[in-house]
Amino acid sequence: MSRVAAIVLAALALPSSALAGGPSYVAQGGLGILSKDGKNRFVALSTGGGTAIARIAVHGGAVHGWATLDGEWGIPQPTFSATRLEGLTRDGKRLIVGSVGFASPARFALINTQNLRVRENFSLDGRFAYDALSPDGKTIYLTQYVDADNASRYVVRAYDLEQQRLLPGRVAEKAQRGWVMEGFAVTRATSADGRWVYTLFMRPGGYPFVHALDTVKGAAHCIGLPWRAGKQDALLNMRMTLANGEDALVFHWKSGKQWLSVDTATWKITHPTLSNSFPWRWVVISVMGLLGLLVVAGTIGRRRFVRHAEEALPQAL
Repeated sequence: MSRVAAIVLAALALPSSALAGGPSYVAQGGLGILSKDGKNRFVALSTGGGTAIARIAVHGGAVHGWATLDGEWGIPQPTFSATRLEGLTRDGKRLIVGSVGFASPARFALINTQNLRVRENFSLDGRFAYDALSPDGKTIYLTQYVDADNASRYVVRAYDLEQQRLLPGRVAEKAQRGWVMEGFAVTRATSADGRWVYTLFMRPGGYPFVHALDTVKGAAHCIGLPWRAGKQDALLNMRMTLANGEDALVFHWKSGKQWLSVDTATWKITHPTLSNSFPWRWVVISVMGLLGLLVVAGTIGRRRFVRHAEEALPQAL
């Protein structure tokens, strides 16, 4: 058994570790990311001075090869969710990995998932982290941290993988050019076709918001969310899902209680009504039914009283 294979096998027992600081991470160890066919997982493992991106069978845990990279690398983990790693193209043929840390330059590599060879790599001056991929796998969206004194201050950039260049300007909606991008990514939901990526951010000192990224048109919209509870740590317990044919982005607490929903066409925020939060309709129906029974019982009682009175009246006379 080779040294790399021994390290891979030994590292499988280690828990996942999210590496690097700030709102985005890359991860080593753990369950890694599931392959397109669901048969394997790709896991980044430190080998001491280098990194192995191992392909491991879901059933049985056999190691079916690995790609080796110099330095420390990890699979993208763009939110605080330790179970959601990204970077795999929709066709499952390429995996993007990023270097550990936020020092400049930031490094990225594309790995062929079939033969586990590094297809290409690139570096960017500045502090960048993976954010999302376009459905066709031709554009990678990156989070660029623009304030050395504020790890939560960022802009979104697009990198053309075919032309191998960082596109000019930031990804945002023209009507929101004044929006300050600042916060920490908590969780996200993605449309079935991979076009829309919705990410929930908590923003200490401000309001939480959803960053809606259109990975096809290269545009984004931010939706501020009402929050009056002070600290936003509770948002770590938030679940965000697409509903009603992906026409609504719905927020639920772990308990299942709904917080609010956002219309994905108009960005309008809707709070749950009383009929959704408590079954008042059935309470009213039950009360009305009970009153009806009481009325019927009272009517029957009166009829019996009158009948008994009429029967007793001749005897009294």
